[in-house]
Amino acid sequence: MEKIAVIPAYEPNDKMIHLLSELKENNYIIIVVNDGSNKSYDNIFQIAKKYATVLKHDKNKGKGSALKTAFSYIKNKYSSYCVITIDCDGQHKVSDANKLYEYLINHENQLVIGKRKRLKSTPLRSRIGNSITRFIYFISSGIDVYDTQTGLRAFTNKIMDFMLQIDGQRYEYEMNMLLYSPINNIIIKEIEIETIYYDNNSNSHFSTLKDSYKIYKQIIKFSSISIISFILDYLLYIFFNISTKKLELSNILSKLISSIVKYNLNKKRVFKNIILYFIYVICILIINTIMLNIAVNYFSINIYLSKIIIELMIFIVSFCIKKYQ
Repeated sequence: MEKIAVIPAYEPNDKMIHLLSELKENNYIIIVVNDGSNKSYDNIFQIAKKYATVLKHDKNKGKGSALKTAFSYIKNKYSSYCVITIDCDGQHKVSDANKLYEYLINHENQLVIGKRKRLKSTPLRSRIGNSITRFIYFISSGIDVYDTQTGLRAFTNKIMDFMLQIDGQRYEYEMNMLLYSPINNIIIKEIEIETIYYDNNSNSHFSTLKDSYKIYKQIIKFSSISIISFILDYLLYIFFNISTKKLELSNILSKLISSIVKYNLNKKRVFKNIILYFIYVICILIINTIMLNIAVNYFSINIYLSKIIIELMIFIVSFCIKKYQ
């Protein structure tokens, strides 16, 4: 399996050249994407060509676009590979990239990301931003990812098609990776890496307001589908209960209809295997219906309160499974 390093670069400094040299020494195939940098940076990219294949955007399109440009190039050129995305500012060590590669050799269907510890030296902006994003991501997905903003990520050719179909042009693309991997049965694995920041992260091109807005907009979009699905499920459950007076039938009909709606809302933005999705839905439906029956008929809990309790219990169990698998 080829080791391929992908480096999106917008107006990089000399640290990128040092990174390229070390990657080459570690036998990486290197793809650099010049994401519309000013012409004054042409010399750095000319040097980069000694170590890497350099692709170019005529204008700045954003990190997500740069990554997908590299991914498309790799898909067309190679068959069996591990892609490792690395930031160009020297904040990732090649030894840490190797850790991700070594893990993926035996876990080819997973998304592996670097997990940086928060230190006293971590810039305040990064600490606050990652803490807020981590919390909102957890509320939205039910999964606790410690470092949602890490740029050191790795995956194999097994999930390349999925990566290419994720929405996002700028930094929100990386958040969409995390949002849509779990619902596509892709496990997210965190591996601890060294925490490195230069000059209080002053070289970062991340715009606190503009890029944060795009990231949180994606999370809200993602969450809204689940919220709409739950509300629809619950309202249909009430309607069918009133209409049919049959608990199990009401639960089955409401869950199936809301699941179909959820699938159709999701599939417009990301690839999803419909067979696996509905196998999952049917399994949850069976468990859900059995638990609902027990709550109402054996513990005499109100039929509408029981629905909420059971849904909450399944959410918690699902979260624990995803977190510790």
